[in-house]
Amino acid sequence: MALLMTAERAPIAVAAFYRFHRLAALPVLRGALQELCEVNGVRGILLLAPEGFNGTLAGEARALELVLAGLSAYTGAGSFDVKFSSASTPPFRRLKVRIKKEIVTIGDPSVDPVASVGTYIEPQDWNALIADPEVLLIDTRNAFEVAIGTFDGALNPSTRTFGEFPAYVRKTLDPAKHRKVAMFCTGGIRCEKASSFMLAQGFQEVFHLKGGIMNYLETIPEAQSRWSGGCFVFDERVAVGHGLEVQPLRFCLSCNTLLDATALASPGHEQGVSCPACVTTLSDKQKSSARERQRQVELAAKRGGQHLGPRG
Repeated sequence: MALLMTAERAPIAVAAFYRFHRLAALPVLRGALQELCEVNGVRGILLLAPEGFNGTLAGEARALELVLAGLSAYTGAGSFDVKFSSASTPPFRRLKVRIKKEIVTIGDPSVDPVASVGTYIEPQDWNALIADPEVLLIDTRNAFEVAIGTFDGALNPSTRTFGEFPAYVRKTLDPAKHRKVAMFCTGGIRCEKASSFMLAQGFQEVFHLKGGIMNYLETIPEAQSRWSGGCFVFDERVAVGHGLEVQPLRFCLSCNTLLDATALASPGHEQGVSCPACVTTLSDKQKSSARERQRQVELAAKRGGQHLGPRG
């Protein structure tokens, strides 16, 4: 679980990871991990649940390495896959270590990835698999993520949340008809649960991309890739592309609408305050608060720091 050299040279290392592993004494574990991250100056989001942990953390490379080693030791999970990338500015404003019912919410308590999951496919073998005409390719992410980028020919379940995925499968797919199913998601975690669910529903051959889209984009050269667009990531980088390069995409901080070049050039767009989708619905008080937040962000940037206030 060593840090990649590219991450070590970067100003800020970013680690995305998860592990399905039985956890107990969650409040005690949360306190220990919160302190470990704070002492090492690591920020981001870490979720803990009886089924395991899931997170994206960022910090100085050596500090991040210490936190990940502590996470392994405190949870007893042993080694786990970590996807490293880098950022030129801090991608998180604060640290959040939270206890949840699930580390990724599918809403079906019978789904157990610790007991059963589909077949992992390495990025190098993914193109050949999805080129098979008998394989049904499904993007398990939410609709707004699919709109940013996806694999050529993938089905879009048009879900708003991952919890809607089981209903989509029951309504749309048939184990007798769809004998080979391949799935993918950002880092692999949703596919662990989705594949476990589909196996329980009687689907015989269920495959999922090991390490998710992030692993594919880092491993497969763009000239050989079947991926189009950007991959949404859950931090202020918004999206990454081949080689995990940050994509020029932005979200409105007031309503979370994805902003393309047209929206950014619109009179309704005010940096950090509004966009065409929300400019007429925000109250004067909300706009004033957002302007003050943006002012603090700009002041922090001038000082070479980071504004830690709430994000709208």
